[in-house]
Amino acid sequence: MPSVELLDPERHDRAGFTCGEPSLDAYLRQQAVQHHRDGIATTHALVDPAAPGPVWGYYTLSAAQLLLTDLREADRRRLPRYPVPAVRMGRLAVATREQGKGCGEFLLAHAVARCLGLRGRLGVRMLLVDALHDKAGGFYRAYGFRAANEQTRVLYLPLGKA
Repeated sequence: MPSVELLDPERHDRAGFTCGEPSLDAYLRQQAVQHHRDGIATTHALVDPAAPGPVWGYYTLSAAQLLLTDLREADRRRLPRYPVPAVRMGRLAVATREQGKGCGEFLLAHAVARCLGLRGRLGVRMLLVDALHDKAGGFYRAYGFRAANEQTRVLYLPLGKA
């Protein structure tokens, strides 16, 4: 059974990761560790706990906000008139060799659970994603994400009430 761990450059093989999207490969190899160190984003790696070197997939989380006007009318009810606190999942990628095995769904579920866990300690109302393309947008929509507005590929998932 795979597990999700915070990316550890000494433990996880970033150089061997390839998912078919060069920008996501490059991020893991070149920026993820620096972003974590600088407080920009955390990277969560899907690995086999018995052999944690190869990264099967990953996602990133960072603090964010969403303008109230970018929410659907039904999602605006009873919210204050300032930006809504959120967590941004800026990237989600699965290694080519692991694609089609449910790893993307596993990572998404893990990210949602982590965000729900934050609600008790930090004001968080939405999980945002930046869909790279329409296919990625379709993946997120299948799990209840909604378009923030027509001009962007930003989607949001309400995290419910505490």
